[in-house]
Amino acid sequence: MTDQTPGWERKLLETLATDALKEQRRRRRWGVFFKLITVVYFGAFIWIMWSGRNADGTIDGSPHTAVIEVEGVIAANGQASAERINSALREAFKNKGAKAIVLKINSPGGSPVQAGQIYDEIKRLRALNKDTPVYAVVEELCASGGYYVASAADKIYVDKASLVGSIGVIMDGFGFTGAMEKVGVERRALTAGENKAFLDPFQPAVPSQVEYAKTMLTEIHNQFIDAVRKGRGKRLHETPDMFSGLVWTGQKSIELGLADATGDVRSVARDVVKAETLRDYTEREPVFERVARRFGGAAAEAFVSNLMETRYR
Repeated sequence: MTDQTPGWERKLLETLATDALKEQRRRRRWGVFFKLITVVYFGAFIWIMWSGRNADGTIDGSPHTAVIEVEGVIAANGQASAERINSALREAFKNKGAKAIVLKINSPGGSPVQAGQIYDEIKRLRALNKDTPVYAVVEELCASGGYYVASAADKIYVDKASLVGSIGVIMDGFGFTGAMEKVGVERRALTAGENKAFLDPFQPAVPSQVEYAKTMLTEIHNQFIDAVRKGRGKRLHETPDMFSGLVWTGQKSIELGLADATGDVRSVARDVVKAETLRDYTEREPVFERVARRFGGAAAEAFVSNLMETRYR
């Protein structure tokens, strides 16, 4: 029979008891963590339910001014995408309690395709809902594609120091041929079609391709100008540099007919729409997704930490 160290039974029991106590504490910590997550999600659910109410506690159908934010770059996968903005517009027009729709704009522009889709949808919905005006309210910036969208509104309100305009189109890039020569790098591009490597930044610019790009930009620019002229009509006081890509202050934009008057969201709702209650129709990232993303990192870190502790204790 193998000799055993005196008191080994007691040490074994102490070890087992210590491990059991650690496991119990670990489970308690995770229990508290998941309870906290449950409380957060429940709170988010309550917030979603409450956010469906207006500022005065009333729900759909009561008179209000619908607000839709056009914030940031107008792009297909962004907050100010045509999909999000147009969906919000349709929801706002569908609610008979909405006395007017205010586009709260703070955007440097973006995709002409996305801006054009929003412009067209505003015009379409406005034609179907003749008693529901659309107003654009500019905060700091309403440039390029942002102004493209604004020009579809019945009226445009600005702050006197807002920046408005930039009615132009740009295609930018870089040329690396000089740097490649210095470093001793040779570009090898095999194509079928003489213009397949159109404006390749690693090859010298081809004059015919540059001219073709300018033609495309001019075509898109003319589409932009046409939309502004249709949207603003006789209010527009055209100048030689109006469509040159320059921006103007809000005060100057009123003089040029690019905007109508000064005002902010609340003053427009109060004095123009006569419906001070604001309701936000902006389509935002779902709250549960935001919460999951924010807490996901912490949860993963805690899980890995616990796993490592379990394996190497």
